[in-house]
Amino acid sequence: MAKRVRQLPQDRGFVLFDVVFEEGSRASNRRVPMEILGGLDGDESARPLIEQQEAEIARKAGRPPRAIQSLTRAAKPEPKASRE
Repeated sequence: MAKRVRQLPQDRGFVLFDVVFEEGSRASNRRVPMEILGGLDGDESARPLIEQQEAEIARKAGRPPRAIQSLTRAAKPEPKASRE
């Protein structure tokens, strides 16, 4: 029998961002697909998608969209402790 070759884990899913708006408010855990991140722009490629999300949220809330001051990746949650 041939040995099974182990594959490297693939990066799929979402990255969470914390957003600080120009008026000082903050929004946590805005989801961005991992496929659009990387390259020369790094995390800045997430800005247009988050701006689009904010415009949609503002439209549903009946208010003008807020301008984004900064984006930072949200801290990864710590794994849950297993029961012993």
